[in-house]
Amino acid sequence: MEFKELKKKSESELQKLLAEQREKLREMRFKDANKQLKDVRQIRAVRTEIAQILTLINVFKKNNPVSISKKVNNVADSKIEKVAQEQASL
Repeated sequence: MEFKELKKKSESELQKLLAEQREKLREMRFKDANKQLKDVRQIRAVRTEIAQILTLINVFKKNNPVSISKKVNNVADSKIEKVAQEQASL
């Protein structure tokens, strides 16, 4: 898949594609170890595609820098607000 095509995909699609490509690479390595893989250059192509996917995922993360800790804090704050509202209504 070309880099242009990868750019059009969403982050969740890229994550799914990354998992598929890593599995494909794993299978190719096993085949290569057993001398069943005829074109070993395919391994290089898959590794390149994995690197491109990871690059795009990192771009998504830099453009949307909401960290996990912020998400956890937001959830905790919303729960605290709900408890405070319940206590105020009593």
